[in-house]
Amino acid sequence: MVKTMLSHRDLQHVWHMSAINRLLVMVFFGMAILLISGTGHAEEASKEQIKGLDEQVQEIKSDVLTIAAELNHLEERLLYPSNTQVAVFVSLQADDEFLLDSVEIRLNGEPVAHHIYSYKELDALRRGGVQRVYTGNLRTGKHEVQVTMLARTKGGSDLTRTESFQIEKSVKPKAVEITLSGPGLADEAIELKEL
Repeated sequence: MVKTMLSHRDLQHVWHMSAINRLLVMVFFGMAILLISGTGHAEEASKEQIKGLDEQVQEIKSDVLTIAAELNHLEERLLYPSNTQVAVFVSLQADDEFLLDSVEIRLNGEPVAHHIYSYKELDALRRGGVQRVYTGNLRTGKHEVQVTMLARTKGGSDLTRTESFQIEKSVKPKAVEITLSGPGLADEAIELKEL
């Protein structure tokens, strides 16, 4: 069973951080509008003034993006502390005959992730990409990971595979990579590797 180790106070903090993100974006756009509208007499403004204004807008945009990234990082650290964090990644073995439709991940019998793949995502996975499909909290100890994939062969026949694996969670963050393959490419259609 996946447990969230957050108190009411922590949840309020996360909500406030999301509100701060929204506020920063609104402030950025408000300042940009004010700066642009302040140049209502653009015909009279010199090129140096316009260039200076553009640089200021770019600096503000850069500052807002930096702050938003820092807030997202802090939010993730609060929601998924290192002693309970678990992350599940999906990758494919190169195979032109294999068209992945979807993946479902269950931890201890509870569904935690389900993803339906677009053509672009499938293409990225075929080129060696790795996708993080789940980040969550898991207590220390042994846990069952069940992976179900739905796919099609190039000939159009359906392919469904389900595999179960045991993992051991320690006090350190846990990362797991699930490698999927089509029929005939590997001994197992679904392989799990602890990182």
